[in-house]
Amino acid sequence: MSILRISHLSLSLGGQQILDGINFNVEEGEVIGVIGPNGSGKTTLFNVLSGFLKPSHGTIHFCDKDITSYSASERARLGIGRVFQNFGIFRDMTLEENVLVALEALPKERRKALGNIKEVVKGTLAMVGLSQFAKRKAGSLSGGQMRLLEIARTLKAEKQLFLLDEPTAGVSPKMTSQIADLISELKREKKTVLIVEHDLPFISKICDRVIVLDVGKIVLTGKPQEVKQSKELQEIYFGANPAD
Repeated sequence: MSILRISHLSLSLGGQQILDGINFNVEEGEVIGVIGPNGSGKTTLFNVLSGFLKPSHGTIHFCDKDITSYSASERARLGIGRVFQNFGIFRDMTLEENVLVALEALPKERRKALGNIKEVVKGTLAMVGLSQFAKRKAGSLSGGQMRLLEIARTLKAEKQLFLLDEPTAGVSPKMTSQIADLISELKREKKTVLIVEHDLPFISKICDRVIVLDVGKIVLTGKPQEVKQSKELQEIYFGANPAD
């Protein structure tokens, strides 16, 4: 079943075509990587999918519902969660408080079903190896730790579709491995994940499919290994066939 359907999606800003006729479907439980050079439209695509920008043309269907005109908050309530490239956590709050904010956003019935909220918060921080920092302000964490906290907060919001914008940016190899494990856990739970990322080995390891954007268009899609070895990808990143 396609949980997300993107049809003829285009966006123009200031007379410039940023996205141009984007078409793709995402099946429930898939992990899909979105890659491409800087300026190719990756983050803009996520801004449109999450409701922060409205497309000039085209439609977005989520769980068979046309959400093209929905606001970001309406999409979040429907089950779309996003981890931002520039950290969406509350730096002046403790780690515990950051997780608690995510839990408070859940419907009342769901919060009650979770049981002891303090234990849920504790378990969430343990899941990402941050238990020892529970009482610290989030702003005191390293970049990698902030990323783990933000992903943990988003996971606890119990979304069906996760949009992860460069989750490994500024993250150590050890923490990159932890993030990969979290995404693998989401996949086991039949959650759906779209990832914008520059780290091709990371994408190759965890994604079912890869979509390549260039100048606002999809130029290639396929299995990670197929895309990685393709002549088209080499030309996009290096400007010519490396054999030339």
